Amino acid sequence: MMKAIVITEPGGPEVLQVQEVNLPQIGELDVRIEVKAAGVNRPDVFQRKGNYPAPPGVDPRIPGLEVAGVIVEKGKDVTEWNIGDRVCALVAGGGYAAYVKVFNGHCLPIPDGLSFEEAASLPETVFTVWDNVFRRGQLKAGEHFLVHGGAGGIGSTAIQLGALFGAEVYTTISSSEKADFCQSLGSIKAINYKHQDFENELKFLGVDVILDSIGGSYFEKNINVLNPDGRLIYINAMDGAKVTLNLLKLMQKRIRLTGSTLRARDQEFKQVLRNEIWINVWPKLTAGNFKPNLFQVLPFTDAPEAHRLMEDSSLLGKIVLRF
Repeated sequence: MMKAIVITEPGGPEVLQVQEVNLPQIGELDVRIEVKAAGVNRPDVFQRKGNYPAPPGVDPRIPGLEVAGVIVEKGKDVTEWNIGDRVCALVAGGGYAAYVKVFNGHCLPIPDGLSFEEAASLPETVFTVWDNVFRRGQLKAGEHFLVHGGAGGIGSTAIQLGALFGAEVYTTISSSEKADFCQSLGSIKAINYKHQDFENELKFLGVDVILDSIGGSYFEKNINVLNPDGRLIYINAMDGAKVTLNLLKLMQKRIRLTGSTLRARDQEFKQVLRNEIWINVWPKLTAGNFKPNLFQVLPFTDAPEAHRLMEDSSLLGKIVLRF
């Protein structure tokens, strides 16, 4: 048996409770990780509310999409990892627990000098940004890149990686504190959407790639500020999923419109992503050029408070639970 944070019923943060559950059983290509830290992400909140069901084969009671810890057991066909290895990993669920089962191809080594808490903040955001910004969005050095909501986990990762790979990065935020934070990560300009209209601020500059988790009223403005051959990428639609599209603008500008979710993608897809991240992003971590941004680290027993912080719009970077 092990301790885990369990969603006792759909509802508010208070439905998250510590319970004893069975240890996850591993397969021939899996490893069992003793979890030292687990990242907290917005999809965890959606799952807690009953709006984001876990994929088949994942315990629907235990949220958590990223962990860091030590491998304590491995399947007989696992060759690239050993017992005792310090790793972080992307999981489809079950991360808020003392132990988690992970497909071996979804693990990454924790670079020297990085804490378990810092490492636990990386997989979900880095996998999401790499897939959407660099694979789907084909962001290139010198291009103008707009990140909506730059102060959160995904946004802060996108700003850093975009800048590190040579793009000119812009972002939308809601406070001067967030503006300072985003500019410290590499954003050229942070537009406060409470006082400024990002369309007016950027329409004469033009944007090549937009990463949007807002949707709703932002959609048409995004189309308007995009340059010809621009790419508009959706990873959420917090302000509404139903929008109106002027197809003539899409055709005239040759805009590519795409979007994705990561959790339900198959093992092979995620392993390909892992391999690319290991080659392209991990050296920047090792060199100290790309750094995790922890907003707060809490004991795992404080998971309800972590979710309250996640639902509050004041966070700068990532929230992590320590086991």
